[in-house]
Amino acid sequence: MNTYKYILSFVFLMGFSVQHIHAQKQVLTLEKAKTLAKTNNKKTLRALQNIEAAKAAKASVSATDKPYVEASAMGIHVGDPLNVLLPDFQASASLGVTQVIYAGGKIRNSKKMSATAINLYSAQKELTEAEVLLDVETTYWQIINVNAKVDLAHKYKDLLTELLKDLTNSYDAGLIYKNDVLQVQVQLNQALLDLIKAEDGLSILKLRMAQLIGLNNSDFEINTEMSNKTLVSHKVNSEEALAQRPEIKMLTESVTLENLQTKVLKGDRKPTVSLNVSGLYATGKNINFSDGGNNLASYYGVLNVSIPVFDWGKRKQKVKEQEFKSVAKQLELEETEELVVIQIENAYLELQQALKRVEITQKSLEQADENLRLHQDRFEAGTVIGKDVLEAQVLWQQAYSEVIDAKAIQHISLANYKKTIGEIN
Repeated sequence: MNTYKYILSFVFLMGFSVQHIHAQKQVLTLEKAKTLAKTNNKKTLRALQNIEAAKAAKASVSATDKPYVEASAMGIHVGDPLNVLLPDFQASASLGVTQVIYAGGKIRNSKKMSATAINLYSAQKELTEAEVLLDVETTYWQIINVNAKVDLAHKYKDLLTELLKDLTNSYDAGLIYKNDVLQVQVQLNQALLDLIKAEDGLSILKLRMAQLIGLNNSDFEINTEMSNKTLVSHKVNSEEALAQRPEIKMLTESVTLENLQTKVLKGDRKPTVSLNVSGLYATGKNINFSDGGNNLASYYGVLNVSIPVFDWGKRKQKVKEQEFKSVAKQLELEETEELVVIQIENAYLELQQALKRVEITQKSLEQADENLRLHQDRFEAGTVIGKDVLEAQVLWQQAYSEVIDAKAIQHISLANYKKTIGEIN
C-alpha cells in the first residue's frame, strides 16, 4: 500500500514539474531579440551569402594573372587508306603554360572591381541589418503597446462592470431610468470587443516577431513595462551622419565600380600580349619523321600580340556609354546625400514631437484620473448621476490609451532616428 502511495506521489510530482517547465516561457528582451535577428533573420542570412559569393568571385579574378597550365592527351586509330600516311595506332600528350604579359590594365582593374564588390555587398548587409533591426524594435514596442492596451481594457472593463452593478441596483430600486443602465452596457460591450481585438492583434505581432528573429513559435514573453523616464536624444550633425549610412556607402562603391568598368572597357582598345610554352610527346609506328623512330618529343613557344585596329567605333562608343553611366551614378549619389540630410532632420523633429507628446499625454492622464476620482466620490454622495461617471471613465480610458501610444511612439521614433544616423545596432 505504501509503495502504491509513493508511486502516485512520484507521478504527481513529475506531472507538476513538466507543467511548470512548460509554463516557464522564454522572456525576450529587446537586446536578445536584436541578437537573434542578426543571426537568424532570412534577409540578413541572404545578404551574408552575397558577401561570400563576392569573395569567391574575387578569388577567381585574382587568379587571372597567374600562369595557366593545360594538359591534353589523345589516341588515334586510322584505317585504309590513311594508314599509308599515318601509323595505324598512335597516341600523343601535351602540356602547355600560358602567361598573360599585358592586357591593357584590364586584369588590374578587374581585381579592384572584385574587391569593391565585396565592399558593396558588405554595405548592403549593413542596410539590410539596419532595416531588420528597426523592424524588430518597432514590433517589440508594438507588442508592449498592445499588451498595455490589453491591461487597460481589463481595467476599463472592471470599472464599467462596477458602474453597471451600481446603476442596476439603482434601477431595480426605481431611482434611475433604464437608459442609464443601457448606456453603460453598450460601453461595456464595446470594451469587451476592444479587448478581443487587442488580444488578436497581440497574437499576430508575436508571430511577426518570431518570424523576424527566427523562432519556430511565438511562445515567449516580453516585459510589458515602459519606463516613465524621458529618453535623451542628442542631435547629430547631418553631414557627419552621412558617412555612417549604408545607403551612401553602397552608392559610393557603385560609383567606384562604374569608374573601374570604364577603365576595363578602355583596356579593350589596347594591345594584349601573352606567351605560351608547350611540350608534346607522341608514340606510334615510324611517327618520328626525322629518324623513323616510334617516339617523338618536342616543344614550341608562341608569343601572341593582339592589337585592335578598326571596329567601326564599337569599342569607343562602349567607353562613352560607360562614362555616361558613371556620371549618372555620381549624380544619384549626390542626390541621395541631399535626401538623407532631409530624412535625418525629419526623423529628429519626429522624435522631439514624440517626446513632447509623452509629456502632454501624461498631464492629461493625471487630470483625467483626478476627474474620475472626483466624479466617483460625487456619485457615491449622490450629487452626480451615472452618465457623468461614465463620461469621466471614457475620458480616463482615452487619456490612458494616449499615454500608452505616446510611450511606444517615442521608443519607435528614437529607433528610427538612430537608423537614419547609422547608429542602430
